[in-house]
Amino acid sequence: MNQYNTVHLKKGKEESLGRFHPWVFSGAIGKILLDPHYPFDAPQEGELVCVRSAEGKVMGVGHYQIGSIAVRMLSFFVAELPEDFWEQRILSAYHLRESVGLISSENNTYRLIHGEGDFLPGLVVDVYANTAVLQAHSIGMHLQRMQIAQAIVNVVPEVENVYYKSDDTLPFKASIDGDRVGYLIQTQTDVPDEFWAKENGLGFRIDWLKGQKTGFFVDQRENRSLLERYARGKDVLNMFCYSGGFSVYALRGGARVVHSVDVSEKAIALVRDNVRHNFPTQTNHEAYAQEAFSFMSDIRDKYDLIILDPPAFAKHRDAIRNALRGYQRINAKAIEQIRKGGILFTFSCSQAIDKDMFRRAVFSAAAQVGRKVRILHQLHQPQDHPINIYHPEGEYLKGLVLYVE
Repeated sequence: MNQYNTVHLKKGKEESLGRFHPWVFSGAIGKILLDPHYPFDAPQEGELVCVRSAEGKVMGVGHYQIGSIAVRMLSFFVAELPEDFWEQRILSAYHLRESVGLISSENNTYRLIHGEGDFLPGLVVDVYANTAVLQAHSIGMHLQRMQIAQAIVNVVPEVENVYYKSDDTLPFKASIDGDRVGYLIQTQTDVPDEFWAKENGLGFRIDWLKGQKTGFFVDQRENRSLLERYARGKDVLNMFCYSGGFSVYALRGGARVVHSVDVSEKAIALVRDNVRHNFPTQTNHEAYAQEAFSFMSDIRDKYDLIILDPPAFAKHRDAIRNALRGYQRINAKAIEQIRKGGILFTFSCSQAIDKDMFRRAVFSAAAQVGRKVRILHQLHQPQDHPINIYHPEGEYLKGLVLYVE
């Protein structure tokens, strides 16, 4: 007998689930059948429900939630989840990272779970050496955080501690029981709140308590490596630098000068720490706490390699128009002022902006300035941020490497 309440879809609305798309929208729901002994008059946010077609065919199991996306699917064509569901799914994700050679003595920093890309919508887990940092983006994942944490420790050999950091990621309207931050599993009594992790042989200070996201932007690892190959002999400007990942790679690549800019004083302190840790005697790096457009108002011919990696300009579809104007404006400024023969790494991490929109914004910026610009690379997220082929919305990171005559 099914242990979950049942969500029945309207006629024909099961087609997207038949194609393994992981979202059920509220408008697709026809009726909800509750267990006769169920104490509430509707499913509670975050609980597991069985989804069926209008004709009663089992489509799968997912987390119920209030909002436009009513169910986030965890498994298809089953009426309930197996007892070892979390361990199975996390082990599959770990094997992917292992099989592509991502985990090594030179790299102990990676994303273990990337939401829909690892068939676990609403869940993000980043690993920093022996500590995993878990973020829930749905109430369902929040409610099952302890089972998930225990499964991570059981499955991933190097992980001994799991820290929970969901204070900024859970739906703000939801009524949530339990802490949003803190250790779920702590096998060491002296786990530091921040420590040094390794990425491609470089050290970075990770602050999962106060830092952005889970403490580090793991998703730019491969793009940082590409930049390193272009940096030799260049004067480099890293805008929106946060902890200075691109700056550190540029220095290792042999850049002549590297300047890091971020509006946050805390970010500037972090980038200085990271540079000193990797290059204790360096004298060719400077960091500035300054607003981006203010700093870029007069940098003509000062740099021949510029990185633009701003925070998401559009976090929802209502902000797309203003975001595109922002991307056009910042890229026009960089294209206008970069040295002749300069190289521009430019990115968008806004999921609401697809790669064609972003490319058109950069094209418009180049046309506005009137310089000849060629695309050298089209960039995206790395292999530990996989895109579920049935969920193209998961392609959130877009980037271009441009040559400016």
